[in-house]
Order: sequence, then C-alpha cells, then structure tokens
Amino acid sequence: MSFSDSFFDKIEKKTNVDKNTILSLASKLQQGNMKDENTLKEVIRDISRMTGREVSKEKEDKIIKAVLNDQVPTNLDKFLK
Repeated sequence: MSFSDSFFDKIEKKTNVDKNTILSLASKLQQGNMKDENTLKEVIRDISRMTGREVSKEKEDKIIKAVLNDQVPTNLDKFLK
C-alpha cells in the first residue's frame, strides 16, 4: 500500500510526526512480534515520544499485559484514561 505525500503532509500537520517516523513505526509493527514484551515496550516508548505523552511504568505494564492476553479493548481512548 502506498500513500501520497499529501497524506503524510496532513498527518504531520495534525500530529507533528514526520513521514519517516511514521514509516519506521509501521515497519516495526509489521516486522515485530507483538507478543514479545520487549517489542511492545519499544513500540509504546516510540509512540510516547512521538506524541509527547509520558507513559508511566504502571500504564506500560497494563498495556503490555492486555496485549499479551488478547484483552485490547476496541476503544483505546477508554483504555488509556
């Protein structure tokens, strides 16, 4: 799947995350084992840095536990509050 530069321009304007960072994260998600705790920690920390939102150790553990136990809610907004 290929996205146009205008698509990435729109995302960058809304999120302040550049195209290369988005593509790097997407690649990591595709290649990574999402049942591996270290991969999950790396992805959580990458997203935290990208969004400028700190994720506490407690919240990180909660997210990892949910993913490993296939308990990720469909509405992630509620999960992160």
